[in-house]
Parts: sequence; C-alpha cells; structure tokens
Amino acid sequence: MAAGRPEAHDHPPENGFTSLEHAAPRLLPHMDASVLPVLGGFGRHQKQLVVLTWIPALFIGFSQFSDYFLLAQPNGTCVQPLANDTNWTVASPPAIQLNGTGQGLVDGSGALCACKEWKLELQTGLSQNVVTKWKLVCDSAWKVHTAKFSLLVGSICGYLVMGVMADWFGRHPVLILSVLFMLVFGLSVAFSVNVTMFSTLRFFEGFCLAGLALSLYVLRIELCLPAWRFSATMVTSFLMVAGQLLMPGVAALCRSWPDRDDWQVLQIVIISPFVLMLPYVWIFPESLRWLLATQHYRRSKAMMLRVAKKNQVDMTTEPSGVLAELEQELHKKPQRTCIVKMMSTRNLWKNIVVLCVNSLTGYGIHHCFARSMMDPEAQPTALCHADYYTMAGIAVATCLALCPAVALMGRRGGLLTFMIITALASLLQLGLLNLIGKYSLRHDTVLRDTLNRKFSVAFSIIGMFSSHAVSTLSIFFCAEITPTVIRGGGLGLVLASAGFGMLTAPIMELHNQKGYFLHHVIFACCTLLCIICLLLLPEPRGHPLPESLADGETFTRQTLLHPGEQHLLLAKCDRDYSRVHDTPLHLTTTGSATVAAATALAAVPASYALATGGEVIGNRAIANGV
Repeated sequence: MAAGRPEAHDHPPENGFTSLEHAAPRLLPHMDASVLPVLGGFGRHQKQLVVLTWIPALFIGFSQFSDYFLLAQPNGTCVQPLANDTNWTVASPPAIQLNGTGQGLVDGSGALCACKEWKLELQTGLSQNVVTKWKLVCDSAWKVHTAKFSLLVGSICGYLVMGVMADWFGRHPVLILSVLFMLVFGLSVAFSVNVTMFSTLRFFEGFCLAGLALSLYVLRIELCLPAWRFSATMVTSFLMVAGQLLMPGVAALCRSWPDRDDWQVLQIVIISPFVLMLPYVWIFPESLRWLLATQHYRRSKAMMLRVAKKNQVDMTTEPSGVLAELEQELHKKPQRTCIVKMMSTRNLWKNIVVLCVNSLTGYGIHHCFARSMMDPEAQPTALCHADYYTMAGIAVATCLALCPAVALMGRRGGLLTFMIITALASLLQLGLLNLIGKYSLRHDTVLRDTLNRKFSVAFSIIGMFSSHAVSTLSIFFCAEITPTVIRGGGLGLVLASAGFGMLTAPIMELHNQKGYFLHHVIFACCTLLCIICLLLLPEPRGHPLPESLADGETFTRQTLLHPGEQHLLLAKCDRDYSRVHDTPLHLTTTGSATVAAATALAAVPASYALATGGEVIGNRAIANGV
C-alpha cells in the first residue's frame, strides 16, 4: 500500500492539525520535486558528497566494535595462591581457571578468587588489554561492565543532544564539532592511567561518535533523491560491517608494539583515521534541504548557485522560477524548530514512537539470540573468534537480503516481514524447545539435548538475522518520514532507543546472565506489539522527504480503498421512488408492515435481495396500503 501525502497548502489536514509554521512559498518547500531537478538532480556534486559520507563509515565500524578487543575477558591460571592457604604452593599451583566472566576463579572445591597472582592470556589478537593491564577480575570484574556502559551511555546521550543541535544549528557544525572532539577524547583514552579515567573518556568518545554518525546519516539522506536514498544507506551499512570484519586483523597488527601496550596502539590506530575528516570543514557544505526548510534563504541562494555551477547547470535561463521566488523570500528571518514541537502533532509523534519501540526491540532481542547461540558448556573466551565472525557474517547476510526485500515489499512491508520472522524465531525458541524436551526422546537424554541444541542454534541465527534487519530498517524508516526541520531530533530518538536495546547486553553480563529467560520473554512480547503497530505506518518509498511539520503530519497511511472507490460500497439504483411522497397520511400506519417485511428481507441472500426481493416486497406493501 502506497502512502498518500497531500501537500499541506493544497489540502488542509483532516485531523484538525494546525501548521506551526508560516505558509511556505510555492516551489521552495518541494526540494525533491522542484529545487533539485533545477540544480541538476542527483548530479556529480551530490554524488561526490555522498561518497564523502561513506568513507568515515569504516572508521565508525572500528570504534563501535572496539569493546570486543579492548575489554575482552582473558583466560586465567592461578600462579600464586593466597599465603594463608596451606594446601596450595607456588611451585605446583592447582588447576584454577577464570569462569569466563572474569567474576571469579573456581576450582573443584568451589573456591572463589583464592589467588594472589594469576596469569591472564588473551585470545583476541592482543597480548594485553584493559582487563589484563589492571587485573579487572574477581572483585574488580564489575569495572569491565562499567567501561562497557560508558561507551553506550555516552552514545545514547550523544544521539539525543546532537540530534537537537543538528536541527537548531545545522548538520555541518555538529559534524565538525564531533570530529574535533572525537580526536581529542579518542586519543586521550589511549593514555588513561586507570580504569576510571578510561571509562570517563570512553563516555565522551561515545558521545562524539554518536554525533558523527547521526550527522553523516542525516546529510546523506538529505542529499539523495527518493530513488537513491536506500542504496546510499546500504553502502554505509556494508562499510560498517567491513570495519567489524577487519577489526581482528587490525588488532593482530597492533600486537607486541615496542614501548607501548597493545590496547593503547589499537586505540590510536582506530581513532587516527578521523584526521582525514578535518578538511570536511571546507569541502563539505551545509545541507541545502535544511537551509530551505528553516528559511535561511540568503545562504540557500549562494549554495544553489554553487551546486548548479558544479553540476554544470546554467541558472540564468532557469524557467521554473525557483530563483525568482527565492529572491522574493530573502527578507524573511530563519525559523528553527525543536523536536519538542512534535508533541503538538497527532500522527507524527505516533510514527516516531512506533519506530523507537521497533529499534529498541530489534537491538534488545538481538542479544538474546546471540546469547542462545553460544554453547553454555564451552569457555566464552575460547569461542570469541567464532562468535565474533558468526555475528559479522550474519550482518553481511542481512545487508544482502535487505536490498531485494525492500525493493520488492517496500519499507513497511520489509520491516513487517522481518519483525514477523523475529517473533516466530523467538516464540519457537522459547516454546518449541521446551516441548521437545518434555514430550520427545525421554529415554535418550543425550539425543534430546543434542536436538535441543541444534534447534536453539538454528532459531538463534534466524533471529539474529531478522532482528538486525529490523533495527536497520527502523532507523532508515525514521529518517524518511521525519520532517527536515526535526529530522536530527527524531533520528536521535530512534538511535537512542537502539542504544538502550544494546545496553541490555552488559546489564545481563553484570548479573551473570541471571533473569536471561525473562529478558527474552519480555522482548518476545514486544515483537508481537510491534507487528500490530507497524500496520499504522505510512509507506515512504518513492515519495519526497517531508520538509515541515505540516508535511510530516499529513504523511499518513493510505486507506485500503483508493480515492474515488468509496462510492462502490453503495449499490447504484435507478428506481423511481416518487410515489412514496404521494402516500396519504392516514395510510402511514402500514409502515409497520413495511418494516417487518424489510426485516424478513435481511435473511435473504444479499445478491437475491438486491435483484428481486426489494421490489416484490415493496410492491406488496403499496398494494396493501391502496
């Protein structure tokens, strides 16, 4: 079903929404339909800028997945037990190992952390990281989870704050500030002297990383015409997954660096490429779409002339009248809009809330599937590489599947399909596996457990695949249906919701996976709620981006019947009922007989009644009256 979005100035909204902005000019608000075609469409200038937004995606992928290496849990062996334990000696230490979570050293007798000195070994490409440097195990294991929290919480705050700033001050200032402070805080992390300093600086690194990712996402969407938006976004997704795949190799290259710890070298290597973005101060302009939507007409005029020159378009003979109309609007003052004005709408805020819940559910349940895929009997550190590459491979498969799925079913259809798959995988994993263990193969415990394990892994892979697609599409969906004047804030809300979903992973690890089953059940219920709410969203494929709040408010789901088809619900009738007015007043008592006859007619099949029944009973009633 295609979405219908009538122009705000031609057809006022039916729900009584009053535009919060002044009446816009005739051509300038229609960026995709009027302005960009005059400037050469999706010309060479726009394509060059889109490529510039792709390059940092690889570096962002490095930073987002750095926790898997900087904070990886090591394998540990006790070297020197506690001095007051006479059963242990330094020369012959017992076989005491880390339990995989870093929260304790356990042996056959159940002793916890009864060790004075231990040997910690990593299997993630580095010879030393933050955990091994500051011995963050046993009683200090909680500091590892705090460090993981810091990056995610910083990202959540960054999405919320930088999104509002991008709407108020523009996309370009947010991009440049994010790059500058990303270099400052990111490089400072490498010189941390303790875990507290490391966690604090990682918070600000996540904050700047969020502003960088958000501003690039918005700039890319606003540069493209409708036919190019999804393709440009998917290229970015592939580059970020490439960063995830290359990260183990980068970590291996940083091993055994002289005069510096491995993790410090790795942090410097993944942050230094952002230096290449410093020239963006001069070569990357402000979003023309944002300038026109916020009535920065003087800046818009200069930029339009520059874009036309780079696209080799002669604006002097421009027949559409865009420049002439722009000249008439130069006296107007800029008007900015904050995301809080979204609350005064009736449809727009509901759409954004639905996408926030979808994003939260997609990222939250993704961790549930990832946890179910791991073998509970094996050491988590031993499976680090296998699990890491499995998740990266699933991400690649998701990106490959999204392209034909969205092209075939559209944004809403694709999102709904992948959400249904996620719900089915989750419910089958929670319910079917219990039934298998309860009713089948009772006499063969080994075969039953093997079957359970295989089904669990299969459903986990399917669930990770579909939930990753749900998360990606939810973010892209929000960027398309949110008006330009608040696109940064709206996209920030959805990305922050995704961050809350990812935050559930370190929370579960902090509690040693206690409450994991309930965690999975809650998100499974959320998928069912999302399936219902997704039916209320519009289909933005092929439609121009909404520019004002009024455009976003009228961007609603189209009814099942196309305009002009509602009259087909009423059967046409050419009969002449003029004689009804000639019935004498003293014969109106016979109306009760007519009502009774009409009631009996309701039991007759509709096709027969419309064809003959109504005429026969009507004639009888008239005859009785005469």
